[in-house]
Amino acid sequence: MLETETASATTPSLPRELQSPRAKLVYLYLTTNGDATVSEMGESLGMKKLSLYSILKTLRSEGLVDCDGDCYVPN
Repeated sequence: MLETETASATTPSLPRELQSPRAKLVYLYLTTNGDATVSEMGESLGMKKLSLYSILKTLRSEGLVDCDGDCYVPN
């Protein structure tokens, strides 16, 4: 039971506006890792770059992530 409490305490909460499972995955990846390039996310998450760019565009328009050069960072 202690493990469950610890895991839930360290898991970032998901914004309510995120409906897509893939957008949630990308958001959680960034909040866990801090920042990443599209190539790094593609390799780690097994997603195509084209899909990631679309998801990141949505996350940026919602103010959830920002782009710093080649890296995407959570807000």
